[in-house]
This record gives sequence, C-alpha cells and structure tokens, in this order.
Amino acid sequence: MKIILKDNVDNLGYKDDVVTVKDGYGRNYLIPRGLATMATTSALKMHQETLKQRAVKNQKIKEAALKSAEGLKSAKVVVGAKAGENGKIFGSVNTIQLADAIEKLGFTIDKKSIKIKGDSIKTLGTYDADIRLHKDVEVSIKFDVVEDK
Repeated sequence: MKIILKDNVDNLGYKDDVVTVKDGYGRNYLIPRGLATMATTSALKMHQETLKQRAVKNQKIKEAALKSAEGLKSAKVVVGAKAGENGKIFGSVNTIQLADAIEKLGFTIDKKSIKIKGDSIKTLGTYDADIRLHKDVEVSIKFDVVEDK
C-alpha cells in the first residue's frame, strides 16, 4: 500500500515522502497514530501542490541548517557531569544533556535529532555524535565530557 508520511518515521522516511509499506503496518500502526495518510489519487494531487508551495520555504530552512552545521563543526561542545574516581560518571551522559550543552552555544537542536555513537557514555573523555539538522543536512561533531564542579 502507498502512503504519504505526515511526520518523520525512523527507518521508513521523512515527512511528505510517498512510501510503500505492508498493508497491516500502514492500516494498523501508521494511519491510526496520525503518522501517515492513504495515497489516493486526490491525496497525491493535493500532496504535489503542497510540495510545490513548500519548496521555496524548505530551501530557506535547508540553507539555515547548512549554516548551523558549519557553526557546529567549529564549535567546542563541552558537557559537564558529576564524576567519581578514575573518571567514572555517576549515571550517564545522554542526548538531553548534549542538546542542552549545544543550546548554551546558541544552536537550537532537538534531542531526537541527536545520535550518540557507540554505547552509553559512562566515563570522562571525547566522544562523537551525529546531528540531523534537516532531511539533507547531517553533521558529525566531537564533544568533551568533563567533570562538573
């Protein structure tokens, strides 16, 4: 069955993509949760018209995302965490703390768009993360986890 996505769905597609899924997944999960609509002929025509109108606006958003990506590459992101002996952190550092640290630098990033590489962060050090700023713009950053005093 063909559907039009109303929101980004991991491992499936982005908002406004027309994708083919199995009937049960579409009817029982995506459509009832408001993540998609049926791709009927009239819905596809309306969808095409909407995409034309959004193209200019989307280009401006993409340019802003590229500008933010350049800024993030050169920014030094530092996340503070309480740590004990041997640099072991009490708890772990997650995407919420990383998003807060990035926001302090002047960039607004949704925690859902951040993927920290590797396992959970439980020690002090330097780590990598991927941040998806736009459908076509993804940036990899390095961040330091330091002891919070």
